[in-house]
Amino acid sequence: MVEKEVDKLQIELKIRGFSPLTLRNYSFFVQKFLDQTTKPTKDLNEEDVKKYLAFLFESKSKNTIMLAAAALKFFYIEILDKEFGKIKIPKKDMILPEVLTKEEVKKLIDSAETKKSRLIISLLYSSGLRVSELVNLKKDDLNFEEKIGKVRKGKGSKDRIFTISENLAKELHHYLQKKKNNVYLFSRDRPLTTRNIQKIVKHTKQKAGINKKVTPHTLRHSFATHLLENGTDIRMIQVLLGHANISTTQIYTHVSSEELKKIKNPLDNL
Repeated sequence: MVEKEVDKLQIELKIRGFSPLTLRNYSFFVQKFLDQTTKPTKDLNEEDVKKYLAFLFESKSKNTIMLAAAALKFFYIEILDKEFGKIKIPKKDMILPEVLTKEEVKKLIDSAETKKSRLIISLLYSSGLRVSELVNLKKDDLNFEEKIGKVRKGKGSKDRIFTISENLAKELHHYLQKKKNNVYLFSRDRPLTTRNIQKIVKHTKQKAGINKKVTPHTLRHSFATHLLENGTDIRMIQVLLGHANISTTQIYTHVSSEELKKIKNPLDNL
């Protein structure tokens, strides 16, 4: 019976166009919830959800609990046709993202062992692309004359335009002239895995001797922060990053350490 309900959930999520990641996460939490309650779905109520979320509080972060609550809310309302009630949970933790300095970005790019690795790292930083978007880029998605690229069905199944550095555009164009059989920007018939890109960034970071935690997403954060420091309007940054809500982009107003460093400390004026 549990498997049948989870199957219904997955079908509904697919029909509505939710991402594979959402499908996987929602299915995981609903499966765990049903396994723990052991009650027939017709007997489930609001208290069962509260007990499960309270159990998660013993070992999980607030962000994980928020995701579990969202999964159960969708399951109750859309699959079971039950009231979910007004279950109050803590707000999401605000964790400032790790950001590289411009010098560290240059050091990372210069430390790449192969031309392909250098191009991948350079594109991640200069475009603000998510790693999942980068691996799915095809040659035809790039317009070197206009120095723009197109993300097709990014997060939320939305298309968007991104800019390509003038210097990088020349390098990518030259690279692709030698890779005429490539369908994708950095691979032939199938996309590279995101794990593959993560390994490249991690290895290059170690080689560069950077002590910060560096992932492909760190380069996206650094791109946004450096744009902000250069005076780019935050709404333009929102569009470039593909954020649906400006509040998501506004986290970078809290990250701009270079701007904070310029502030004259009042103690120094005494």
